[in-house]
Amino acid sequence: MALVSLSSPFDRLLNLQRTLDRVLNAPPAFDMGISGRGAFPPVNVFGDQDSYLVRLEAPGLNPDELNIESHGRTLTLSGQRKAPAVEGGSFHRRERAWGSFSRSVHIPAEGDLSRAEASYKQGMLTIHIPKREEAKPRQISIKAA
Repeated sequence: MALVSLSSPFDRLLNLQRTLDRVLNAPPAFDMGISGRGAFPPVNVFGDQDSYLVRLEAPGLNPDELNIESHGRTLTLSGQRKAPAVEGGSFHRRERAWGSFSRSVHIPAEGDLSRAEASYKQGMLTIHIPKREEAKPRQISIKAA
């Protein structure tokens, strides 16, 4: 008795697409910190020769409801988004999550978290982390002999 495959070529393509989506959304070979891609709220970390900049999207949050802590090289951002009050109606579509959140990111060893400063403007929390002086490039002068 011969076995016949009942799956179509489209089923195999959809399975391949699901596998690729899973791998690309959570690549196992890359260190994305304690909380990686897809977590709320989105966080970007930038760096230049003098400092690191952490940007966190926090629209609709009060800066007093946000908490920033550092422990070693880990920066933890947490807070709570309160559920909107809906009186006399119901949601037709609900995509914005609410409740408590926490994000942790590793800051490279060159970052000096003890001198970090944070600001909040138009829904963006920005944390400026200067690099340690010994980690910054410095010019060495040449003396004529």
